[in-house]
Amino acid sequence: MTRETLIAQRTLRGWLIAIALFFLTLYLLRGMLLPFVAGFALAYFLDPIADRLERAGMRRVPAVVVLSVAFALVVVGLALVLVPAIQAQVVALIENAPGYADRFWATISPHVDWAIDHLPPEQVQALKDGAGSFAGGAVSWAGGFAKGLLRQGFAVINVVSILVVTPVVTIYLLRDWDRMVTRVDGYLPRAHAPTIRAIFADIDRTLAGFVRGQATVCLCLAAVYGGGLSLVGLEAGLLVGIGTGLLSFIPYVGSITGFAISMVLALVQFSDWPHILGVIAVFGVGQTLEGYVLTPRLVGNRVGLHPVWVLFALFAGGNLFGFLGVLVALPVAAVIGVLVRYALRRYLASGAYANGTPPADD
Repeated sequence: MTRETLIAQRTLRGWLIAIALFFLTLYLLRGMLLPFVAGFALAYFLDPIADRLERAGMRRVPAVVVLSVAFALVVVGLALVLVPAIQAQVVALIENAPGYADRFWATISPHVDWAIDHLPPEQVQALKDGAGSFAGGAVSWAGGFAKGLLRQGFAVINVVSILVVTPVVTIYLLRDWDRMVTRVDGYLPRAHAPTIRAIFADIDRTLAGFVRGQATVCLCLAAVYGGGLSLVGLEAGLLVGIGTGLLSFIPYVGSITGFAISMVLALVQFSDWPHILGVIAVFGVGQTLEGYVLTPRLVGNRVGLHPVWVLFALFAGGNLFGFLGVLVALPVAAVIGVLVRYALRRYLASGAYANGTPPADD
């Protein structure tokens, strides 16, 4: 084995150890990373706008200040408009929950009575046992979820850190973004710099397709569903619509969950078909816009993630890092997809694939 090969192997081993230590550190510090990850995501989202302001003749620091103030005003304005409305809908939903339950039982009780009269006793008992087990499991899951939120409320979703640390991180990253990219580029090994730049360019296109494109899709869908369900007259329509839009980054889960909740609310609130058909029409319009307008134009095929891989990434991220893992799961999965596709291209272009011959031992 030559000296160059030994050096290459030691370098690769060192990089692998450094990457493993980096991910171990992230895992150990996962409870405090949310404001920093949020700040990085916002800086990445806003950097193209800052670049455009620079190209228009504005210097970097004033551009960052103007952009930060404008973004803060938009967020505060939306909060002042939406938070009171959502709060009122949550209170009304809690107050009307007993009435909804009575209407729901009045709707299904004839079917339950028919089943009791026509099914054998053992099947009726099996249905009762199954319903009891499902209800117990649902209550247990809801209780565990609520306890988790309460237990991790200040560690994961710390309001003070989000409101204070995240803006500071965003501003500093926006100010120094181009400088950091230039410095990292200067550390690349010169012989492999073009290849590494090409990989990072592909990663940037993929992340831009998700972070910027998919985030814009979710916000547009939240506006469509929230506004549409409110116009139909569905109580808690704004709350359900915004939640459906924000959950749309999970393939099928957001739309199916929102549609199911909206239909249940519509059935217990309305006794006429026009309102129920209106709810169906809102989701039909939303799905049409998402499938044929928003996603093709804003995301396209740049992310290149299969829905199964998306679901696996979300579950894995949530299991390892909790709420933070859910937020970063898809960007990380997109980066892994870019690296895997690059490795496959190298393999398909190599002699090991074309000739089927194993590499010779030195």
